[in-house]
Amino acid sequence: MTDPIQIRLGGYGPPSTSFSRGLKLIGDRLARQFRDRVDIQYVWNVMDLGYNAEDVLSLVERGALSLGYQSTSGLAEQIPEVGLADLPFLFANEAEARAAIDGAFGALLADRIEANTNSRVLGFFENGFRHVSNSIRPVRSPADFKSMSVRTLNSKIQARSFELMGAKPVHVGLAKLIAALKNGEIDGQENPLANTVTYGAHKLHKFHTLTNHFYVSRVIAAHRQSFDSWPRDVQDAVRAVVRDAIPAQRGFAEQEELTARKAIEAAGCEVADLTDSERRVFQSSVRPIYDEVRRAFAGKDSAGILDSK
Repeated sequence: MTDPIQIRLGGYGPPSTSFSRGLKLIGDRLARQFRDRVDIQYVWNVMDLGYNAEDVLSLVERGALSLGYQSTSGLAEQIPEVGLADLPFLFANEAEARAAIDGAFGALLADRIEANTNSRVLGFFENGFRHVSNSIRPVRSPADFKSMSVRTLNSKIQARSFELMGAKPVHVGLAKLIAALKNGEIDGQENPLANTVTYGAHKLHKFHTLTNHFYVSRVIAAHRQSFDSWPRDVQDAVRAVVRDAIPAQRGFAEQEELTARKAIEAAGCEVADLTDSERRVFQSSVRPIYDEVRRAFAGKDSAGILDSK
């Protein structure tokens, strides 16, 4: 009898997150379908092993993980076209964002990631719209960001967006974020509400604003050599189950956001829902970045994402 195919799935969150639940769905279905032909293992949070969240894709590329997810923002510096996904207020709502990720824009991201990494891109989990929290004051306009430092992901477009909104962007890795918030090194952070609660930032920040400023995805990638060596029926099954896991994970994420808001409010925090006019002021403040990006990405936006703006 041949040894089973070892498939180690990993990410950077506890088992309760929508991302871990998406991985579990993938692994459980493969285990049911192939039984003794596969050996499914999980590494829920690589940070528990001393790695950074940003290390997941490199662990996939080295084969330490067979399959994992990582924020596309963490690839923006390595693969410039992927940075287009970090443009502020790029999508009006989840339906528009999902249509783009499921369509030509997602195909562009997948193509560029595969061309620049040792991986096979299988799809994208939804990290969703991001919001701001801080320990200083309510934020309802760009003017409220004055003199405020805000942690962003490692993306020049994200950093420039916060500069235009009046904040001081600072990047630190996720593993060091809470310590930086506790010691006052950074005043604020931006994340989906679910991440804010998972990482405990709501215990440090009284003020939360639903800005919806970025919509971020997490690429689902497999180690190229491992994936290509698997029998065709296993490859096809992995692709199929990932396709099915994506809408399931999105549903988990939607529920997480609702639960997270309740947790934030229960902790005594203020949650500001922006009016349409307030959000338009934020959108106007970052408008210059679109002209800057058009110049920088001339001829590279094959998905036409900038043409729609």
